[in-house]
Amino acid sequence: MAATNDRLKIGFIGAGGIVRQRHVPGLRQVPGVELAGVVNSTPESTARAAQEFGIPRQFESPEALIADSNIDIVWIGTQPYLHSKLSIAALEAGKHVFCQARMAMDYADARRMYEAWRRSGLTAMICPPPHYMRGDRVIRRLIADGFVGRPNNVTVRSYSDMYHDPEKPLHWRQIGGISGVNTLDVGMLVEVVQRWLGFATSVTAQALTLIPTRPPAEVNQGAGATKVERPDTLAVAATMESGALFSGLWCGVAKFGADLNAIEIYGSDGTIRYRSGTDAPGSGKILAARAGDSELREVPIPDSEARAWTVEEDFVRAVRDGKPDPEPSFWDGLKYMEFTDAVAKSASEGRDVKLPYEPDLAH
Repeated sequence: MAATNDRLKIGFIGAGGIVRQRHVPGLRQVPGVELAGVVNSTPESTARAAQEFGIPRQFESPEALIADSNIDIVWIGTQPYLHSKLSIAALEAGKHVFCQARMAMDYADARRMYEAWRRSGLTAMICPPPHYMRGDRVIRRLIADGFVGRPNNVTVRSYSDMYHDPEKPLHWRQIGGISGVNTLDVGMLVEVVQRWLGFATSVTAQALTLIPTRPPAEVNQGAGATKVERPDTLAVAATMESGALFSGLWCGVAKFGADLNAIEIYGSDGTIRYRSGTDAPGSGKILAARAGDSELREVPIPDSEARAWTVEEDFVRAVRDGKPDPEPSFWDGLKYMEFTDAVAKSASEGRDVKLPYEPDLAH
């Protein structure tokens, strides 16, 4: 079993994107951590990453890195189609696992990861979404204190123009063989909502692919494909355990839509609106009012409650403390993959999908 104290040695499988932007800088701030090994998709990119980050060992394959007795933590920064395979192999080899978001290809894939984690007794964590992170503790406090009373309606709006240009090459997130059932940032935002308000009990979805073909992907598996395999516009209605109705709108071809992105909670006693962080006036703010108030007012996010990006420190602390399930855990990931999977089923089969899939699943 991997060490849980002293110096922790981390091996990266896939060192691009968010690993470069957030994880490596974050880990360098954590005492007693060593960036010990790396393997990327090609020997050339592995060498570049090793040189850039000062990583002493380059591995020829993920399997070799996972098998190395000097690696305590496997940090998975690959695309979703590899998450389950690599996470399970690492856990079975006695390594703690940090895995990128979009946990898996579908619910069944996530379920295999979850079961491997449960058997292992090791620490495993899914990368949390940065969306609505800063005010997370304030929202939880308001809900716990009964500010909204009984939740009646929960709405999510996530609009962007990332796919608006039809000449933009196919992105790997639009390829089913790489991204699975994951669509836009559904899983990330549902993880946030479920953290605050509990799980869904049924899901109904409609989906469209408004730009059905694109120029070939420039990189990654599936290069040369022109068919867009994941929807770029999505509407979801769901019932929740609390009795509230969830309604979500996602669109990746929406110009000038991001300024209105928010999570809103309407309850019997009050309303909370958390605006997504953009450059628009009022963005990133929490607005709230009780039923008898005349208007929404800003709720301060005090420094003592503001949640900063401390993901890497949080994970390392959990490993050292022997805590197997830091937030979001593989259980949290399984539950948002269940919702995402249900959205895909409902949209493709034209039916309401009941949740949970497995009511007696242990947690």
